[in-house]
Amino acid sequence: MSDGRSVQLHCFAHSEGGVSVFEHWAANTGAGVEVKPVPLPRGARAVTTREALLAELLPRFTASGPGPYVFYGHGLGAMVAFTVTRALHEAGLPGPALLAVGACPAPPHAPAALPDARGATDAELLDILGGKGAVPATSDEGIWLQAMLPVLRADLELAQALDEGARTPCAAGPLRTPILVVAAQGNPLAPATIADGWQQWTEGPSWLRTVPDRHFFARSRSLPRLLGRACRVADRVTRAPVPAA
Repeated sequence: MSDGRSVQLHCFAHSEGGVSVFEHWAANTGAGVEVKPVPLPRGARAVTTREALLAELLPRFTASGPGPYVFYGHGLGAMVAFTVTRALHEAGLPGPALLAVGACPAPPHAPAALPDARGATDAELLDILGGKGAVPATSDEGIWLQAMLPVLRADLELAQALDEGARTPCAAGPLRTPILVVAAQGNPLAPATIADGWQQWTEGPSWLRTVPDRHFFARSRSLPRLLGRACRVADRVTRAPVPAA
């Protein structure tokens, strides 16, 4: 990156997660990478539909400046990154040089993978999110779940909407974006086998990398180091001259 240009790494957080999870990333991605966390509206402005999500996020990328950029999404953020990538592709607009997804099975998810946020009562959601009663309502974790329930419900509704949207065929055909799948060795909800599902969403290359953590490995330092290297590779690939026909 001798011209001083940085690869922008746009990061999308997991359900109920804020962009603070990426605060330490700039110190760990290495040279030539600019970490740009992407916040989602919360509270009264929370987005719960695919259309609302794209209205909020697409302008950020349709007007992006020169140079390659990379998406990383963790958990729900992986579905957000995938949805935005697919929308850019369908609109015939340049998308990310690399789509990296972590801790998330590929869409469409199995019906039982997520609780039905639209039809479930607060008590039913708390029971599911708390491990079928494993978390007492009066415990610190139970109190936290109750306090976070509006955010969790909105995130679950959004996840369901994005999963349903993925079932609609893309008018522009399959993606050609390379996909990097990151899985944790200790995460039974999204083991290394999730890579098989993500491979089906692109005609480009795909890779799997595993990290020695559990579900919330976005907080680790190994992940930003891995993605920093991936960003520099993506930059070199996009700079490579195209062979003459």
